[in-house]
Amino acid sequence: MEPSEALKNVGDAMKKAVEHTSSEFTSIRTGKASPALVENLDVNVPSYGSTMKLKGLAVITSPEPRMLMVQPFDPTTTGDIDKAIRESKLGLNPVNEGTKLRLPIPELSEERRVELVKSVKAMAEEGRISIRAARKDGMDAGKKMKADNDVTEDGQRDFEASVQELTDKSTKDLDALVAAKEKEVMTV
Repeated sequence: MEPSEALKNVGDAMKKAVEHTSSEFTSIRTGKASPALVENLDVNVPSYGSTMKLKGLAVITSPEPRMLMVQPFDPTTTGDIDKAIRESKLGLNPVNEGTKLRLPIPELSEERRVELVKSVKAMAEEGRISIRAARKDGMDAGKKMKADNDVTEDGQRDFEASVQELTDKSTKDLDALVAAKEKEVMTV
């Protein structure tokens, strides 16, 4: 494998880890209604015999700043969606109106905000673990290229330095995302 190709693979893996963590952050609510809050919720639908994402079962809108509206494509799944939202860790109590659900978004207490920040930090740590795994893969690729005589010892050292630069940049990007989300959650 060429060093440039291996470096690109490591960079792509780290970028995906940061992007995944960023998308995970959208599920953390900040006191305002956003369809992203519930769209990736897993809903068990016995009548379909499977578990599906909420966005595949319903239209999710935000008619008011502190309200979400969930309108299932199939009205028979309303009860399943209601149950999934109640059992989630979002702390939401849907109001079932027969063919649709209203989700009032309550004001966050200080205690709940602190819990959400802990969740953000836990998600960020998972992202860091993914970045470190990509770094390890890159370092292993450098050793393999050296063993296969694709690069010299100096080339391996340069490659590993490049992998470390990518790691530092990705970690810095992730830390910036965490700081922004923490500020957003703690802002009343």
